Amino acid sequence: MGAIDFFVPIYSLLPEVRHPEVQPPLKTKLMWTAVVLGLFYVMGNINVIGIDVAKSAGGQLEQLQVILASSVGSLITVGIGPIVLASIILQLLVGAKIIELDVTQKEDKAKFTGMQKLLTLVLSFFEAGVYVFSGLVYPLEGMFPLVVAQIAFGSILLMYLDEVVSKYGIGSGISLFIAAGVAADIVWRVFLPPTRGGLLKGLLFVFIDYLGAGDFGAALISIMPLLFTLIVFFVVTFAEGIHVNIPITMGRKGTGGRFPVKFLYVSNMPVILAVALFANVRLWAELAKNTPVLGMALSGVAAVVQPPNGFIERLFLQGAGLSVFNEIAQSVVRLQFVGSGGLVLHALLYIVVLTVVCVLFGRFWIDMANQGPEAVSQQLDKAGMMIPGFRRDPRVIRRVLERYIPPISILGSAFVGLLSGFADLTGALGSGTGILLTVGIVYRLYEELARLQLMEMHPLLGKLFGQG
Repeated sequence: MGAIDFFVPIYSLLPEVRHPEVQPPLKTKLMWTAVVLGLFYVMGNINVIGIDVAKSAGGQLEQLQVILASSVGSLITVGIGPIVLASIILQLLVGAKIIELDVTQKEDKAKFTGMQKLLTLVLSFFEAGVYVFSGLVYPLEGMFPLVVAQIAFGSILLMYLDEVVSKYGIGSGISLFIAAGVAADIVWRVFLPPTRGGLLKGLLFVFIDYLGAGDFGAALISIMPLLFTLIVFFVVTFAEGIHVNIPITMGRKGTGGRFPVKFLYVSNMPVILAVALFANVRLWAELAKNTPVLGMALSGVAAVVQPPNGFIERLFLQGAGLSVFNEIAQSVVRLQFVGSGGLVLHALLYIVVLTVVCVLFGRFWIDMANQGPEAVSQQLDKAGMMIPGFRRDPRVIRRVLERYIPPISILGSAFVGLLSGFADLTGALGSGTGILLTVGIVYRLYEELARLQLMEMHPLLGKLFGQG
C-alpha cells in the first residue's frame, strides 16, 4: 500500500463533477466555457465581507494578481494559486519517484486527480490565512476566520469551475482564467474612461490628451506599454512556431513521420515557476520584515526580484546623466535602488536573476516531468518508433534526442526569461509573464477549436480518436 493510498478514503468524500456520458457537441462546449468565464468575472467583482480596504496592502502583488487570475479583496483573492501549486508539488513528487504513480494508467490518474483536489483544498485555506495574516488583506476586528473562509471558498469554487471546463467545455479552466485575467487587465488599462476629476484614465485617453496639448514626446511615452505589448505578442507567436523535426518511422518499413521538438519545448513553465518563487520571496519578506537579520536579508532579495515596471518610461522621466555610476555605487552600498543609476542596476539584476532561474527551472523541469531524452526515447520505443537508418533501440533514440532537447530547453528557457523580463521593464500591459501565458493559451485554444470542429464535420475521425 503506497503513501497516497492512505488519503483515498479522504478525497473520495469530496464532491466531483461527473464526466459526461456522451461527448457534448461543440456548441454546448462553447456555452459551458462562456458560462464559467462569466462566473469568473462575477466572482472577481464580489468583495469579501469584513475587510478594511484602506489598510489592505494587496496592491504590492499587482503583477502576481494578473498571472494568478486573482483580484485581492474579492472572492478570487488567491485566484488559481492553490490549484497551480498543488499540481506543481504533486508533479514534482511523481517525477522524483517519491510518489509511485503512473499517470498513464486510469486508476493512478484518478488517484493523482483526487490527491490534487485534496491538496488544493488544504492550500486554499493556508494561502488565504497567509494573505490575511500578512496584511495583504486586512480584516476588521473579529472577522479573521470569516475572511479566511470566504477567500478559501472562492479558490475552491474556481477548482470546481476548472473541472467543469475540462469535462464540458474547451481546454482548461486554469488557462481560461489566466487568459481572461490578462485580457481584462489590458482592456481596462487601455480603455478605462476618465474618472471624475480625471485622476484615472486609460492609456488611450492619456495619449489623446497629450496629442491635443501638442506634447508628442509625452504622447509617445504614454503609449509605449501598448506598443511593447504588441511587440511581445508577435514575438511569442513567432517563437511558438519554431521547431526542429526529428525523422522517425513506425518499424523498419513503416510509415515515416517527424517528431517535432519546439523551441519553447518547456513552454512557459520555467517563467511560471520563477515568478511563483519570486512572489513567495516577497510574501515571506513581508512576514519577516520585523525580524532583524532575516527580515533585512529577505527584503534585499525581494527588492531585486520585484519587477522594475515601466523602467524605460521612468528612466525617460528621471533622466540619466553622468551621475548614473555614482547612483549605482550608492545603490550597492545602501542595498536600495537610488535614482536613475538604481533603476539601471535594478533592471540588470532583475533580468539576470530571472533568466538564470528560468534556465535552472527549465533544465530541472524536463527531468521531473519526464520530458528528458531518456524518458521520451522510452515512450517512442514503446510506441514502436525508431530513427530511420538505425536499429530499433531506445539508446539510439536517446543519443539523437540528447543533441536537441537539452540545448533547446536551455535556449527556450532563457528566451522566455529574457522576453518576460524585457516586457516587465517596458511596462507592457498584462505583465511580461501574463502575455507569454496568454499567447500560448490562445494558440492552443485555437488548435483545440479546430480539432473539435474537424471531429464534428467528420464523425468517423471522432470515433477513431475516441471522441465519439
